[in-house]
Amino acid sequence: MNFVPNGYPEVSAEYLDPTYYLNFDNALVQEFALEVIGKTSSPVEQTKKLFIAVRDKIRYDPYNISLDPSSYKASYCLKAKHGFCLPKANLLAAAARSVGIPAGIGLSDVRNHLCTERMKRMMGGQEIFLHHGYAVLFLKDKWIKLAPAFNIELCNRFDVAPTDFDGKNHALFQQYDAKGRLHMEYVKNHGIWSDFPFHRVSRDFKKYYPPSVYDEKARARVDFAYIKK
Repeated sequence: MNFVPNGYPEVSAEYLDPTYYLNFDNALVQEFALEVIGKTSSPVEQTKKLFIAVRDKIRYDPYNISLDPSSYKASYCLKAKHGFCLPKANLLAAAARSVGIPAGIGLSDVRNHLCTERMKRMMGGQEIFLHHGYAVLFLKDKWIKLAPAFNIELCNRFDVAPTDFDGKNHALFQQYDAKGRLHMEYVKNHGIWSDFPFHRVSRDFKKYYPPSVYDEKARARVDFAYIKK
């Protein structure tokens, strides 16, 4: 696996090959990508369509995070039709690779100033969302960061404009919501990877978060304790 802590990588086969997590050799992922792009031949236009499809057809769900490696596979996310930022980024990167667009995975720490009360309970007081993931695609001789995490229904519910890709610039979370409130703040960059770095993410999640973030039973206990109050 290639890792670039700062800046952007050189394009190579590592950013085009299928992997365990970016498994576009899976028939479902291939069919998904081909169905979405249709007859579109421009890589930029293909990316626009893939970005919207992953953003809106896969519901954002931060309450089913797991440390089971299989749950981060592109095919798993596609079958489940829900996932948080990391599996959705993996799906977008895999779909891009399936049509010949070089793609990697970027990681950053973010602070969500509009975080829900339930998520705050799950995080046990931690304020930073560790290892927020996004796809990084090579288009028109430059790398573009694309975060397809929040589906449009969720954005409408929280009065946040959905992240869009204009074909030229990074498509990351907006700093402010529609009412001018501070929304998403990127606080630390962790570089770009040629494959999803599960062991790094798993190790850091265990160190930083309480089990209620990534363990179903612990999550249920936190929910139950709150309901009983």
